[in-house]
Amino acid sequence: MHVAIIGIGAMGSLFAARLHASCDLVMCGDWPAQVEAVRRTGLTLIDQRNHATQHQVRIADDVSEVGRVDLAIILVKSHKTEQAAALAEQILLSDGLALTLQNGLGHAEKIAAVVAPARVILGSTAHGAMLVQPGVVRHAGVGLTHITRPDSWTPGFDRLLQLFEHAQIEIAVVDDVRSVLWSKLVINAGINPLSALLRVTNGYLAEDSHARQLMMQAAEEAAQVARAQNIPLDYADAGQRALEVARATADNHSSMLQDVLRGAPTEIEAITGALVACGEKLNVPTPVNALLLRLMRAGAEKIEIAEVQQLLR
Repeated sequence: MHVAIIGIGAMGSLFAARLHASCDLVMCGDWPAQVEAVRRTGLTLIDQRNHATQHQVRIADDVSEVGRVDLAIILVKSHKTEQAAALAEQILLSDGLALTLQNGLGHAEKIAAVVAPARVILGSTAHGAMLVQPGVVRHAGVGLTHITRPDSWTPGFDRLLQLFEHAQIEIAVVDDVRSVLWSKLVINAGINPLSALLRVTNGYLAEDSHARQLMMQAAEEAAQVARAQNIPLDYADAGQRALEVARATADNHSSMLQDVLRGAPTEIEAITGALVACGEKLNVPTPVNALLLRLMRAGAEKIEIAEVQQLLR
């Protein structure tokens, strides 16, 4: 099976390292430092036991180097979705599939505007990754990957499932992935913007009583927006679940914090922006999320927890 992973950041690198031995794989992206590092020494994957393995993975920064593929796995940041969709359309075979495992909402719709909707597979993964440096990725969290059952179960979809099974990436096919997407979005909304603004690890949000309260409030607001759409979540108490995740990933820098520290665009619009917009349409108030969104849009300057609390009064 010929596979392209579009996106060469942390998640793209993680999936490339896990999948490349089971297929003919190429990573596609335009980050010069990462392209140079992977070409020079390959990918280093550090697992959760701190064991490092080397992976010789092909990487391309020009479409002419990619060739035609059966599957394009899209793992770019949300602001690059349209660009990734255009690349997928260029490189996919006529019956090829585009699988998005991105954070946030609205990606499948953007990809389907370019690639035929029947060939777009919406998914969500609980795996987490953090780039240590170009060419080195840490597997920061293990979990289930969910993908939507396609309207037509094709041989290409069978091969996708076999690929993940061979690579020992646990996958579940579901009729409606919205529940999984929103279950993840709610937790991301609680943890990511606040950790980015405070410049703290996930664990700080669990340890500091004031930060913990805001994180749990943000998550519960997001859960109320999901409930207003009759979307069931994987847990009964969103605030408590956000707290559990923050504790379980205590040493992690959230992806949004990593982006802010690198001076890169964040996924605030696909996460908090999307849920605040949904809340407005449904008349569900989201004051904590709206404030976090406003602060992130204003430049994501470092702020103290007391200042956030003052702005909410």
